[in-house]
Amino acid sequence: ATVYWYIEAGKLPELHNYDLPMKLRRRVKRPNHRHARLNKKRLGQSIEDRPAVVRKRQELGHWEGDLVKAKRVESEPALMTLTERVSRMEFIVKLPDYRAETCRQALQDTIDDYGAENFRTITFDNGSEFASLNQVQGTEIYFAHPYSPWERGTNENVNGQLREFFPKGHSFKNLSLVDLQLVQDTLNHRPRRCLSYSCP
Repeated sequence: ATVYWYIEAGKLPELHNYDLPMKLRRRVKRPNHRHARLNKKRLGQSIEDRPAVVRKRQELGHWEGDLVKAKRVESEPALMTLTERVSRMEFIVKLPDYRAETCRQALQDTIDDYGAENFRTITFDNGSEFASLNQVQGTEIYFAHPYSPWERGTNENVNGQLREFFPKGHSFKNLSLVDLQLVQDTLNHRPRRCLSYSCP
């Protein structure tokens, strides 16, 4: 336990909580403090390292991504959503499951299909299903802080709109590509106040 205390106190700067497998399972107990699971392992480049131009929405090609799940079962189909930060353009890709390799391949196929020049950066959350995204070619992948969905607020907002079509618990097994395209087109032709009521 002494080693963990030294790491918490910053006396071992070369080590981090997420470097120790047992630490990730240890509950950090503090009086009058809600446990926020701060020890979750980082998957790759932090959102803190993302270029300032992304935060300022100064150019096209910077995206936020996530999964919309019907059921919390890894073998169930899911939807990968990608939202462009400036235009609010939305891409939706149906996945047969949400294993890490499935997500990696789906993202790589999307980048290859639409052209890497359109994907300067993509920011995902820190979910384990995105653990292989650092292997994706043609873009820079960044990860938001654990349990911080507001850092990808553009994508979270559109995911909320997606729930109008697919309520929580709605299975994606029988969702056809035609139906999915219709939903994507509907979202991309919806006027947005942040765009002066233009459409993505």
